[in-house]
Amino acid sequence: MKKLTTSLLLLVFSLIAFEASAQFNCVFNVSSGEYESPTGGPCVNSIITAVPFLRIVPDARSGAMGDVGVAISPDANSMHYNASKLAFVDKDISVAATYTPWLRALGIPDVYLAYLSGYKQIDDLQTIGMSLRYFSLGTIAFTDENGGSLGDGNPNEFEVAFAYARKLSPKLSVAVTPKFIYSNLASGKTVGNVEITPGIAGAADFSLSYRTPIKMNGKESDLSLGLAVSNLGTKISYTKSINKDFIPSNLGLGAAWNLNIDEFNSITFAADMHKLLVPTPCQGEDCDTDGNGVPDYKEQSMFSGVLSSFGDAPDGFSEELRELMFSMGVEYWYDQQFAVRAGYYSEHATKGNRKFFTVGLGLKYNIFGLNFSYLVPTTNQRNPLDNTLRFTLMFDFGAFAPDEE
Repeated sequence: MKKLTTSLLLLVFSLIAFEASAQFNCVFNVSSGEYESPTGGPCVNSIITAVPFLRIVPDARSGAMGDVGVAISPDANSMHYNASKLAFVDKDISVAATYTPWLRALGIPDVYLAYLSGYKQIDDLQTIGMSLRYFSLGTIAFTDENGGSLGDGNPNEFEVAFAYARKLSPKLSVAVTPKFIYSNLASGKTVGNVEITPGIAGAADFSLSYRTPIKMNGKESDLSLGLAVSNLGTKISYTKSINKDFIPSNLGLGAAWNLNIDEFNSITFAADMHKLLVPTPCQGEDCDTDGNGVPDYKEQSMFSGVLSSFGDAPDGFSEELRELMFSMGVEYWYDQQFAVRAGYYSEHATKGNRKFFTVGLGLKYNIFGLNFSYLVPTTNQRNPLDNTLRFTLMFDFGAFAPDEE
């Protein structure tokens, strides 16, 4: 059991609602023409959103490949990355379940992410999918500033998503994924005479995929490209305030090249690039031009925030480039029964500084599949998945279907 005081709870909400205070301590260096920290180092200006659990990679296959997933071969977990890949599946029905321990390196046993997803082919052109993401923050004993008990709670968040994918041609597919988001962090509690309520939002993903075969020295291979705009939706609030926070809208681009080396061996190389479609926190005294106490960038609408996110960084284009996140991964299959995977994820030091290697294994036999992944951090910054083993169970119920000539 964990303890969380009201003051700490207030800090959690302040991080979501008003951004980290360190972000606004940067000063403009006239000689360099850039913002710097008071000590002269890089200006940390991370983009913080509500419901960040939506961006947690939910499955062990991509988790072992540096979190790539936009363009790799489709499976039941494609709902998270790029639902349009489902139009290219070769099984009638598939279901996957993933369990991800969270903060286990800190000895916290009851925080976890669970993910259940699956798809069903309608015909050769159409596929539907569904997923349920559930994030449990464990059991928390709430106390006030004086240590008085406010009772126990079980904060949790979940997302329910549906997808419809369709081929527009033998090589091109599109998909739309509406979703419902619910976040209950401290419902019924009061912080500073403000009642905390569950956060509710609606959103949708829009994605497309392109696949084409390529001949390489007489060997069969295929190139896959993907684009996904995720979590475009309403803003969210945990109080009755009209000031709401952005959810993590995201643009993802991916490419994957699969090479069939021979009858038994194949290898895939993949890379993704992501950018949050959320306004960058501003710097200086010009953040609140109307003087209402709320930074102007937080008062933008969802569509305005998406458009401004490509050119609103205080340090200009150089900072926009620092907001890009990169993933690289490789996957080797032997006889389509045993897989070895590895990958690397990188984020700029001023935008979160997540950098880590990943490794994993995969097993497949008839309708049954099992994937494992393990994360190895490469910086001194702690990661919630440090030295944690994740696993995914998969069931391809179309594996026994007779082949059609």
